[in-house]
Amino acid sequence: MLDQDPEALRKEITALEEEHRALDRHIGEVAHDPAANQVELRRLKKRKLAIKDAVERLRSQLIPDLNA
Repeated sequence: MLDQDPEALRKEITALEEEHRALDRHIGEVAHDPAANQVELRRLKKRKLAIKDAVERLRSQLIPDLNA
C-alpha cells in the first residue's frame, strides 16, 4: 500500500469512511435493541475502531516526509 498514488489512497479513505459511517448507524440501531447480542455489538465496535485506525494510517501516508 505504500506505493499507491495519492488519488488511490484518497479513494480508499473515502470507501473506509463510508463503511465507518454505515457501521456507526448500525451500531446505534443494535444498541437500542434490548435483545441485542452483546458479542455482536462488541464485534461491530471493534471493526469500527479498526476502520478508523486504517483511515488514520492512510491519511498519514498522504503527508509528505520532511527531511529535517
